[in-house]
Amino acid sequence: MTFTVAVIPARGGSKGLPGKNLQTVGGIPLVVRAIRACQSSSQINLVIVSTDDDDIALTSINAGAKVIRRPAYLSTDTSTSESALLHAIAELASEGIQPTALALVQCTTPFIDSTDIDGTIELLRSFDCALTVAPSHRFIWKREPTGAGVGVNHKSEGRSMRQDLPPEFVETGGVYAMNVLGFVEHRHRFFGRIGLYIVPTDRSMEIDDISDLSVARALSAQTLNQATPPIEVLVGLRAVVFDFDGVMTNNRVIVSELGDESVVCDRGDGLGIEILKDADLKMLILSKERNSVVQRRASKLNLEVIHGCDNKITALKKWLDKNSIDASECAYIGNDLNDLECLKFVGLAITPSDAHQSAKHFAHWILLASGGNGAVREFADAISDARQIASMKKRE
Repeated sequence: MTFTVAVIPARGGSKGLPGKNLQTVGGIPLVVRAIRACQSSSQINLVIVSTDDDDIALTSINAGAKVIRRPAYLSTDTSTSESALLHAIAELASEGIQPTALALVQCTTPFIDSTDIDGTIELLRSFDCALTVAPSHRFIWKREPTGAGVGVNHKSEGRSMRQDLPPEFVETGGVYAMNVLGFVEHRHRFFGRIGLYIVPTDRSMEIDDISDLSVARALSAQTLNQATPPIEVLVGLRAVVFDFDGVMTNNRVIVSELGDESVVCDRGDGLGIEILKDADLKMLILSKERNSVVQRRASKLNLEVIHGCDNKITALKKWLDKNSIDASECAYIGNDLNDLECLKFVGLAITPSDAHQSAKHFAHWILLASGGNGAVREFADAISDARQIASMKKRE
């Protein structure tokens, strides 16, 4: 039986970009992005971060990874990733864990996807090791000792069409997979027959310095999913669950001199609730907030509410089960850390435009409206439009 371990090497030191592995892209530390990609993989049984750094270790543990503390002599600028892998294998063996396959996943490729990890590992069925590569269609040059330029993959005296170049691939540095026995024997990530898993160019970026980090952050901001989901997804929904603060409110609180708290809601969202009732969607407000204002707003909207809830995912599962609704048929609109488990659980995860980056990372749909400023109405209008279009298509 195959037991695959992902090892994420994450030293504390880096000459090119100090503190690199804790730098954020899309508001999420690079090491956490790598951990989450591994956790989403269907092929990985255990996620390990190999580090010498206390802050990286704590961040990794909080993200759900197992940490193996790497000794200083394996954490220098000249230490190889192979040395970290061999050390991790030895540490696991001392705990009675014997993996059959390894995935080396690098923090510095922030846009790797779980499908990239799965595809690379699956190549081990036919190859001894594998890696992620991106297609290259560039004219490569080198400089001779004389200083003259010479074409590497083309003839400089006769310009070829780019599409006529022989297929070439660039190593992304993102994912490497290997059979453990072969790796331990050769002590290198490449041995025997090597498989290539091709990833799209937009997932192949590697961060080495501050300019790379700036580009990655800009790309992350541009690729956040603000597109309305397909009509069939919206039409297939039977329920929607709302967080309260930051979704039905603008996430601010007004406190009087007597300590009374008030929040700001949007009347357009109230009309949105009526639209959703007409669409026959089952609705729930699920909030950690214990203030009675949550109950009062729910009563005003005639909505079911669970508030003062410290375990939102358990409450969500019970509510769905009670109403015989599958998670795939439910949308959840949340905005912050205490919504993450619910966002990951449902079929359609949604956040307002001003949600915390951690919530946006798991969102299938990021609304254009902010919390308390029409986010609920935007969702309701999309549901109404989708159902009208679906109805027209049926009549056709």
